[in-house]
Amino acid sequence: MSEPTETAAVTLSGSPLAPIDKGGLDGLVAKGKADPTRVATLKNHTVCEGRFRHLNYVRDLPAHVVDEPPHLLGDDTAPNPSEASLAALGSCISVGIHANAVARGISLTKLELYLEGDVNVTSVWGAGDQSEKRLGFTDVRIKVDLDGDVSREELEDLVHHADYWSPVANTFRNPVNTEIGLAD
Repeated sequence: MSEPTETAAVTLSGSPLAPIDKGGLDGLVAKGKADPTRVATLKNHTVCEGRFRHLNYVRDLPAHVVDEPPHLLGDDTAPNPSEASLAALGSCISVGIHANAVARGISLTKLELYLEGDVNVTSVWGAGDQSEKRLGFTDVRIKVDLDGDVSREELEDLVHHADYWSPVANTFRNPVNTEIGLAD
């Protein structure tokens, strides 16, 4: 897997990453243990702005833009939906690594993830080749560049633990009940 030549990540070599609030993390853990059946419903509102550019609204945040690259007839103004799903996967695993590092008392100095995913695009959203094929990602590869104040084996355990418990990684791995229909 090749690493990007440019990255927006900022690494302060040798300096610990700003940790999440340990007390807040402990509070979330206690809530989860107190009601292990609790389910949260996350919401997103997607609006097609034109062509393949979409505005996605989550909570009260500014729109998150999703577009397609030129080779898929988009304007190349933002990640495409599949790239956005890789970003969600990388961010979810990163959150899990960071949270579990704090819970375990591990000080991290670097946390970067490189993701690649293979997808067959010949069906062109069902308008092109409609022969039998697997739709969506067939393979996803993730490389974690991680430094901290513990052994490599402890860092590997931290990564595997975060992957196992990642909601987004498990959404990739497990079938999800999905319903779709016209709005009322």
